[in-house]
Amino acid sequence: MLTFVGLGLYDEKDISVKGLEAVRSADKVYAEFYTSRITGASLEGLERFYGQKIHPLSRKDVEVDPAWLEEARDKNLALLVGGDPDLRLRTVEMGVATRVIHSSSIVTAVSGLCCLQNYKFGRSATIPFPYLTRGKRILPETPYLALLENLERNLHTLLFLDICEDSFMTVNQGAELLLELAAASGDDALKGRLGVGIARAGSEDATVKAELLSRLSAYDFGGPLHILVVPARLHFMEARGLAVLAGAPPDALLDSEG
Repeated sequence: MLTFVGLGLYDEKDISVKGLEAVRSADKVYAEFYTSRITGASLEGLERFYGQKIHPLSRKDVEVDPAWLEEARDKNLALLVGGDPDLRLRTVEMGVATRVIHSSSIVTAVSGLCCLQNYKFGRSATIPFPYLTRGKRILPETPYLALLENLERNLHTLLFLDICEDSFMTVNQGAELLLELAAASGDDALKGRLGVGIARAGSEDATVKAELLSRLSAYDFGGPLHILVVPARLHFMEARGLAVLAGAPPDALLDSEG
């Protein structure tokens, strides 16, 4: 049996009671931290709280050569994942029994933190760090294209921010890269569009700030993890929520209500 256990948003205490019971009763515990991180706790802190040794897995271990899965044929394994677990297909195809124990997810937490209506979100995307190919700086345009598609349909856009080993993209960097993509396409209007930055969702010092994308880069969001939202036209209650909960200035909301 392989049990996928969602760890939640921020620290070791975000796990559900059901998830904690599954981890403590497992024969062996693995963890996948390359897609998301529990930044409010160290690996040692997780092990102390869960009472288990945790074996971190690389992307290759999960996606390319998951030899460790063979252990699930005769042992009860737990796989810890940040946010909400979604890795099952390969395990099921091997004929290994699985179950999923869900936890809190940033996808649902965003709406509660900034008062945007969850049914008004469109396709999400990730803003990646630029990379070099043959000496040329490459910045994939996928997040910008996803944003344009959502705005055409009057839908909000959730933009995940890249993690590269121990480098965590900030809201500031994400907003700047998004504006860079827009400028490369001759789009000057995006600078005047509202953005919402969220940092450390699930923690006691979570930060939520709504401001024009062109001004978000000057705001200090503090430590990771960060996420960026670009709203479409706002319902008046959404606009009110962003003003009260996220400090959106009047001029940033001026052209956003519809």
